[in-house]
Amino acid sequence: MSTVPDLSRFHAGWHRWLRFAAQRLVLRGVVGAVVDTEVEGLDNLDGLTEPFVLVANHSSHLDATVLVTALPYRHTRHLAVGAAADYFFNSWWRRAATSLFFNSYPVHRSGQGGKGRGMSQQLLADGVPVLIFPEGTRSRDGVMRAFKPGAAALCCKLGVPCVPVALLGAHDAMPVGRSWPVPGRPPVRVLVGRPMRPGPGEKAKEFNDRVAARVATMLTMQTPYVVGDQPTAGEAGGHPGAGTDGRDARGGAGAQEEAS
Repeated sequence: MSTVPDLSRFHAGWHRWLRFAAQRLVLRGVVGAVVDTEVEGLDNLDGLTEPFVLVANHSSHLDATVLVTALPYRHTRHLAVGAAADYFFNSWWRRAATSLFFNSYPVHRSGQGGKGRGMSQQLLADGVPVLIFPEGTRSRDGVMRAFKPGAAALCCKLGVPCVPVALLGAHDAMPVGRSWPVPGRPPVRVLVGRPMRPGPGEKAKEFNDRVAARVATMLTMQTPYVVGDQPTAGEAGGHPGAGTDGRDARGGAGAQEEAS
């Protein structure tokens, strides 16, 4: 019996249309009613083609919801969201709901194997972009934790770009422990950084550190346009007025596979 997972759902037109209705007609309306979302830096995505790895800091169950409803549809129509296998895939109804609303697939937060192991790589190789939260779980206090190198390793191995995103306000809007956002439509800002690529010979840990530093800098400076944000070899584009340093200050790194 073949161990290769069936990826047909991620290309199926019927699922894409159902997902469009779920995300853009239902979920987007709900999100707009409970939080005030602002997206900045969309010009950084000019010229971006699939596949790619979208990464963001993770502090709320709002994070994936905001990203799939607020980013341009041309970048989310095929986007598959990595979701923790031990939580979102432990019951049929939760698995079905996350599949419909997020085009989800299982990732494993422990070192154990399991169904769907390695699907991030298989999806990217099949042309499907993925969303990964490299911290591996939600921050309990809103402070970004060290990134685990799984997402960076995928970019290094497959040669796909990484899109760094900084989410501001999501933790305050819906911290861990709440099942619904706080009243008053709290603000959530989505800062979309310029796509990054590993440089020639750059190791996964080095690229992971660089991506984590980019997200941390965007969070600290509260802007998607980072000073010194010039491309390294293999990266294209660059924001007008950026500096000349090809690398950011190095951030921390963790271990383990990526997970939501």
